[in-house]
Amino acid sequence: MTDSTGLGAEDRKIVTLARSVRARNGVPEGAAVRDETGRTYAAGTVALESLKLSALQTAVAMAVASGATSLEAAAVVSEAEAASDTDRAAVRDLGGPGTPVLLAGPDGTLRATVTAG
Repeated sequence: MTDSTGLGAEDRKIVTLARSVRARNGVPEGAAVRDETGRTYAAGTVALESLKLSALQTAVAMAVASGATSLEAAAVVSEAEAASDTDRAAVRDLGGPGTPVLLAGPDGTLRATVTAG
């Protein structure tokens, strides 16, 4: 169950979406982003021979491809202890340096909130 302590409803939603993608697709990471209009995009890790993207990079790419011009927030569900620099850079490119990036464990418990900075 997602530990919602300290998160608003919209942030809980993207953590839940990210967790669902990870579980449903059996991938190492799930991610979701929310754009400037409130639309959400959820994705898992892409690991093809010719294309490798983290879940968060994929979610950001989906937002851009759908016409998003900014991000309000991003979430990653992973075993990792921190959001990677490349993930934060992808969020920063679309959302700016102050965009929050939520990192949750596979059980949905929030581990950290950092900025894309």
